[in-house]
Amino acid sequence: MKKITAIYPGTFDPVTNGHIDIIKRASGLFDKVIVTIAINSNKKPMFSKDDRIEMLKNSLKSFKNVSVDYFEGLIVNYAKKKKAQVLIRGLRAVSDFEYEFQMSLINSKLSQELTTIFLMPNEKYTYLNSSIVRELASLKGKTDDFVPAFVRKKLNQKFKD
Repeated sequence: MKKITAIYPGTFDPVTNGHIDIIKRASGLFDKVIVTIAINSNKKPMFSKDDRIEMLKNSLKSFKNVSVDYFEGLIVNYAKKKKAQVLIRGLRAVSDFEYEFQMSLINSKLSQELTTIFLMPNEKYTYLNSSIVRELASLKGKTDDFVPAFVRKKLNQKFKD
């Protein structure tokens, strides 16, 4: 039987409970899931690549078929290198769909071996994204319901007085 490897790319600045919900769903569907941080020179993330890797590894240690990595460049090239057949994208709301649909079409044009699968997080995370978490933490708001404890600790260190 063919083993299916899926990739879930993102900035993960920081990883949220919504991301983890998608990863949990993906880990139940695929033999191997690679959560990979997209390094984009146009973006200036709050956390370093190494911090984001540490937060992901800590948050995902209970998932035996999930690994953490990073990449630069085109996701289709990275997927080919990792012999992945599936690209996972999260959809929180209809507003995400248009962009994700366009990217899916471009990726399938660049690599016909790669299939994009859209997963929606639990409804309690549909409003949640990393930008909201960063802003909330910067204003000293409670992030307990939005990120794992280790990530919350990193956020608190980043925004301590």
